Amino acid sequence: MEKQEKLENYYQKEHTFKESIAHLREIALKTEAEEDFKWGIPVYTLNGKNVFGICTFKQHFAIWFFNGMFLKDPKKVLENAQEGKTKGMRHWKFQSLDEVEAKTVLAYMNEALDNQKKGLEVKAEKTTKVAIPELLQSKLAMNATLQAAFEKFTPYKQKEFCEYIAEAKQEATKLRRLEKILPMIEKGVGLNDGYR
Repeated sequence: MEKQEKLENYYQKEHTFKESIAHLREIALKTEAEEDFKWGIPVYTLNGKNVFGICTFKQHFAIWFFNGMFLKDPKKVLENAQEGKTKGMRHWKFQSLDEVEAKTVLAYMNEALDNQKKGLEVKAEKTTKVAIPELLQSKLAMNATLQAAFEKFTPYKQKEFCEYIAEAKQEATKLRRLEKILPMIEKGVGLNDGYR
């Protein structure tokens, strides 16, 4: 399916916020951003860089600003997308079309584009040393092929596997997660490759 067809399908799909996100799209198309489709949502880019996206959820719809931490946010509407996990991304949630003030939304979108032109973006931290959880370490130590496959991943991808296990609170969850990732490691598939 072509990008344009995916975009149209996204905006034409019947749901509670169909009219609302269509309005956000109208506003977005008044900017100089280029409309794209990534990760299952419309994403608006500038010179190939992600600037903002429009998405829907069960209880709300939102604009995601990929480097939203640099926005001035005079209306104090932006929230950290995933507290503690994302440094730069911010989102602006809406529950109804009445909450969308076109002039203000356009100002935020244009500021995000201006920030992108200035090169204001959160740089991914280089991951060097990875703390491997004991459960995974023991599996790697028992299987040289698995160890070699794990070492082929970049430090960043190794860290994703390690955090996935370490963040689980219960031992049973850690074990379930370990069983999930072992075949992925063997096949050379990163934990979040499906989203990239």
